[in-house]
Amino acid sequence: MKIGVFSSNPYDETSLSALADDRMSIQYFSAHLNDATVALCNGLDAVCVFVNDDVSATVLAQLSAMGVKHVALRCAGFNNVDLDKAQALGIAVSHVPAYAPEAVAEHAVALMLTLNRRMHKAYNRVKDGNFNLNGLLGFNMAGKTVGIVGTGHIGKATAKILLGFGCQVLCFDPYPDRHLQDAGVQYVALDKLLAESHIISLHCPLNEHSYHLINQDSIGKMRDGVMLINTSRGGLVDTQALIDGLKMHKIGYLGLDVYEMESELFFKDHSCEIIQDDVFERLSTFHNVLITGHQGFFTQEALSQIAQTTLSNVKKCADKNMDTTTFLVKP
Repeated sequence: MKIGVFSSNPYDETSLSALADDRMSIQYFSAHLNDATVALCNGLDAVCVFVNDDVSATVLAQLSAMGVKHVALRCAGFNNVDLDKAQALGIAVSHVPAYAPEAVAEHAVALMLTLNRRMHKAYNRVKDGNFNLNGLLGFNMAGKTVGIVGTGHIGKATAKILLGFGCQVLCFDPYPDRHLQDAGVQYVALDKLLAESHIISLHCPLNEHSYHLINQDSIGKMRDGVMLINTSRGGLVDTQALIDGLKMHKIGYLGLDVYEMESELFFKDHSCEIIQDDVFERLSTFHNVLITGHQGFFTQEALSQIAQTTLSNVKKCADKNMDTTTFLVKP
C-alpha cells in the first residue's frame, strides 16, 4: 500500500512510521493537499490528510483518476472533505473520531485558567522583575456557570473537568448524554446557555448548520464580559463579530486554538515574516485575547492514538473490512 501523508510535520512522521507495518510504503509531504499539489498523489493507493488540507470535489476527481481509493483523515473533523463526491467516486473516507479527548479538553481548560488568572502576563512580569499584582485580578472558577456547546467525546471530557472545579455546567447538544446528566450537567436551549454562562466553550463539529454559530446576534445574547473559548474549528465563529464584541467589552476574555483562516498561518514558522492577515493581526492586539496555534490535540497520547487509528483504517480499507465507527464513506 502506497500512502501519501500531507501537511506532514516531523512528529507525524515519527508517530506514523513507528506503527507502520511492512505492507505500507509511506511518503511524507509537508505541503497541504490541494489543487496545486494533488499531482503528487499519482501512483498512491491512499492519502492521509489533516485539518487544513483541501479535499474538495475537484481534488477528489483528480485523486480518483489517479487510482486513489482512500482518504484517511488523521483528525476527527471532516468539514474539509466533500463526502458526497467521495461517495459518487467510490473513494472511502475515514477519520479518527476519538483520540485522547482529554488532550483538547485540558487545553480548553488551560486557556480558561490562563485568561482568568493572567498567567501569561504574570510570567512576563516576573521575568522582568515586576511583582506588581495590579491588572492580574481573576475570579474563582467554583460556582461559575460554564456552557459547553457540543458534548461529544471532547465536550464531555471538558464538562467533567469543570464539574470537578465546582462549576455549574450547562450543555447544548441535539443528543444529550445521559451519563453527563447523571454527573450533574443540565442540558438547555442554546439561547439559555448563551444568556446564563460566564464561560462558553465550543466543542461541536463544523458543518452547514454550525458555520458562524457565534456571530453578532449570538454574542449579543451573552453576558457582558463573557469568556469565550474555541478549541474546535475556526469557522464556528465570525471573527469580525468577535472583534466587534471585544471592542464593545461584551467579550471580556477570548481563548482560541483555532482560527477561520488558519490554513495560511498555522503549523508554520512565520516569525521572520510580515503576517498579511489583517484580521488576525487585529485580533492579536487585544490584551484579553489568547491564541494558540491549533495545539490542543498535541500530546504524546493523542499522537499515538491518532497514528494507530489512522493506520488501522488504511489496513481495513485495503482488506475491505470497513466499519461504521471510523469510516464516513464506504465505497
